[in-house]
Amino acid sequence: MNRRADEFYFTIIANGVFNALLCLTATILNSITIQAIRRTSSLPKPLKAFHLSLAVSDLCVGLIVHPLYVALLIAWSENSTTIQHTNITAFLVPGYFLCYASFLSVLALTVDRFLAITFHLRYQEIVTHNRAVFVVILSFLVSGFLSTVGLWFTREGITITLKSQTVFAVLCLIIIAILYCKIYLTVRRHRKQIQVLQVREQNGRERANAARRFKLAGSTFCVYLVFVVCYLPHICIDIVLINSGPSKTISHFKYYFWTLVLLNSSLNPLIYCWKMRDIRQSVIDILLVCYNCFGR
Repeated sequence: MNRRADEFYFTIIANGVFNALLCLTATILNSITIQAIRRTSSLPKPLKAFHLSLAVSDLCVGLIVHPLYVALLIAWSENSTTIQHTNITAFLVPGYFLCYASFLSVLALTVDRFLAITFHLRYQEIVTHNRAVFVVILSFLVSGFLSTVGLWFTREGITITLKSQTVFAVLCLIIIAILYCKIYLTVRRHRKQIQVLQVREQNGRERANAARRFKLAGSTFCVYLVFVVCYLPHICIDIVLINSGPSKTISHFKYYFWTLVLLNSSLNPLIYCWKMRDIRQSVIDILLVCYNCFGR
């Protein structure tokens, strides 16, 4: 019992400290990223709206979910046997809300890149800024509905929320994977067509635009890959919990998997700076301004 208790407290302390640090990184990095995205004029407006949606979700994770998770871990450390239902609900509702919002933002980014590559001649006609804003608002409304649907039931609210979140996550990941397969096939076909064309001056702009579309698709694909790495263990353990019921061993790992999910909010800004040169330059400009203002 002492060994198991020591392992439990080590898990609580390790996750608590790590989430306290991630609270700072998610808040600071996403605050800078939001300003950088807003200043990046080279991004198409619909794509900018979807990136801002994801960055705002990640910022809210740093401001809201990380502190709530640390508070819940502290409550668990003080009483390892029973935790009040309200404490868990206070963490799960905003946590699931922002998870849903992140899933829908990544899905919107994928659909946007799919349309940009598949229907590149009609992209600006199909995907307008107003439509993108409408999709962003709708995604947050849907996220709010799905995250609170479990509260309508008295006994099995958390279980219902868990099941709905798992089904939703699996469907989103499958749809996004299918879309990226189609994007890959389309990109490969377009590259073959470009290679067949003779090198003429009038084709230079088209080749440059195609290269930019392919690069932006690659950037969003990196966001998706990191998203899968962070969320898939949590989804798998939720499936096990739904099928086999609660388990102390599984619950032990769930602390780490929730931390891995929340880590995604600190990684997305790094992906933007790594894969998107325009955003990276905007971030550098913002940091230089901050250094000139406060560093001297």
